[in-house]
Amino acid sequence: MSTVRVRITAEELEAKRIYELLARDFEDDGNPVTVFESSPDGREWTAEILLFDMSVDDAAALVRDRLGADAFAAPLEAVPLDDINWVEKSLEGLSPVSAGRFFVHGSHDRDKRPFNALAIEIEAALAFGTGHHGTTAGCLIELDRLLSRRSYRRILDLGTGTGVLAIAAAKRARQRVLASDIDPVATLTTQANARHNQVGPLVRAVTAAGVDARVFAENGPFDLVVANILARPLMRMAAALGRRMTREATLVLSGLRVEDGPRILFAYGAQGFHLARRQERDGWLTLTLVRGRRVP
Repeated sequence: MSTVRVRITAEELEAKRIYELLARDFEDDGNPVTVFESSPDGREWTAEILLFDMSVDDAAALVRDRLGADAFAAPLEAVPLDDINWVEKSLEGLSPVSAGRFFVHGSHDRDKRPFNALAIEIEAALAFGTGHHGTTAGCLIELDRLLSRRSYRRILDLGTGTGVLAIAAAKRARQRVLASDIDPVATLTTQANARHNQVGPLVRAVTAAGVDARVFAENGPFDLVVANILARPLMRMAAALGRRMTREATLVLSGLRVEDGPRILFAYGAQGFHLARRQERDGWLTLTLVRGRRVP
């Protein structure tokens, strides 16, 4: 058993339609899905998905079954990938990231830390969030802006990944932050990274799906929440998340494509939130929403 890469190649519109179908059926389960131009003349595009812990034949059959007749004529290629820590490999050549006052780096760039920056050292881990992705960088910039303007009593990082946002909030605000993720690897990674960045006592990482667990009631209600996850989970938990937040609250949402903006605003508008700030970075969207207070 290994990681299997499944690719389906078609003309641009068809490949993007297949991508949307794959994202709908697989992204919530943690399977990365992407689409990209795959021929020099731009006529061919490829939709790609990674599937884990299954054979090549099973992966190909699963994708064909989910797509059905929607991709009947498009050629499908399934190949096994070597068992490599892809996050570690990708970090080898990454340069540090500056986002507001935050400076996110690996140990190999420790000597590049600016004197007046809030440095966060994130080593390779099997969890999302190194600061290089547009969604993470957007959240870091917004956290720096918000925490420079006022204090917050209770902070939640929802979908914490490596813990970089929770660590950033703890360093900037010097107060406790609850960090949660559905993946136990992510919560273990977060706690280790928090200790490594000298904020271990300030960051509590818990494994939980959504916000219904007792730990959220015990640590809430929250007046600042940052959630860097996908659009559909964010929409599904809008009502529940709204109940876990104070009447006057700030919510930073990312993990969003630009086209996700209107439906996210509609879902959270029903919970009394309105748009305070919008930023695009590398094709991704970060939204700051507020409820019951002036624009922060």
